[in-house]
Parts: sequence; C-alpha cells; structure tokens
Amino acid sequence: MNGVFLDRDGVINELIYYEEAGIIDSPFTVEQFRLLPKAGQAITLMKRSGFKVAVVSNQPGVAKCHFTEETLLRMTEKMKRDLANHGAVLDAVYYCLHHPQATNELYKEECNCRKPNPGLILKAAQELNIDTRQSFMVGDSLTDIKAGQAVGCRTILLGKMKCEFCDLMDKEGIRPDFIAADILEAANLVLNGGDCLSNTAIGKSATT
Repeated sequence: MNGVFLDRDGVINELIYYEEAGIIDSPFTVEQFRLLPKAGQAITLMKRSGFKVAVVSNQPGVAKCHFTEETLLRMTEKMKRDLANHGAVLDAVYYCLHHPQATNELYKEECNCRKPNPGLILKAAQELNIDTRQSFMVGDSLTDIKAGQAVGCRTILLGKMKCEFCDLMDKEGIRPDFIAADILEAANLVLNGGDCLSNTAIGKSATT
C-alpha cells in the first residue's frame, strides 16, 4: 500500500508567533489551532487517489511543559473535526512527545521516534501496511526530509528556497526530492508520482 506521511505544524496547521518570546512554534492551546487553507482539500485528494495518509509529528511541547497530553489530545480532536468539515479523514496520527532536554523528566529521552529518527514512520508503516519505498514524506523542515529518506520515501519540502537554507542542506548533506509551496502543491506531486511540477525537483532547478 502506498502512503503519505505528513508533518503536522506548518503543513496541516498554522504555526504561531509568540511575540514575547520572539519565537515561532506549534500552537500551545486548542484555541490557537487553525488549519491551513488547503490542508483539507489536499488530504482529500490523496485519500481519493488511494493513498493512506498519516500524521507523523514531533510534539515536544508536552516535554517542555508548554501544554499537557490532554491539551494535545484535544488539539488532535479539533484537527480531525476541522478536516472532516472539508471531507478529509486521516488514517492515523502518530506523535513523539520526547525531548532530550525536556523540562518534564517523564519525557526526557533520546528516542528513535523523534524525527529525524525514523521510528514514527516505521510504526505508521507497520500498522497501516504501507510500503515506505512507494510512499512520500511531506514536511517543512530538514528533520522531516531526513526521516523520510531514512526509510526510502520520496520527500517533499514545503516552503521557498533561501540561500541560507541551501547552505544548511549542503552542510547537512541532505536534499529533498521536491519542493512545494504548500500541502496542496505537494498533493499534486504525490498524485502524479512526482512527475508534475517537475521544475520544483531539487535536481532540476534548486541546484542551478
């Protein structure tokens, strides 16, 4: 079975700017959780085309005491409800709650499920009977790309290329297979096996 593994924050829902701290991060409350405009449409397209779609997301906010597991559960329920309003249904949601510098000692761990390690993807693939070599990982960071490539997925990075990001990729020795502006553009790549929008392929344009 072919599948699509999606990061959550910045892919399905909006990131939040915390002005006092000067950081952009995941939503910390249910009220802050808002779907990105094209998320429901993109997931619906992939599901209708026969792909299984699973969220695989680092959620260290629990480990850092930004929010509780109960709040995370409520955010997940809201995500599912909001997606359902657009006719979209996820096959599963997988989170890693750990962080090596966790404030909450219960979650202070060097684990295999925290991306860029591939544990979440491997668990999802096993439970959903997905062949990772015939699947895609879609995310907005190099940790997503590393995790996807570790299990043989084709990878799609969301966002615009910037010089400093190219430098970071060169330093890390990692390159996504494709770049897409948003999750809907990524879905079109998935549906066409990576052949459409071919000018966004790393090997064809980003390195020129």
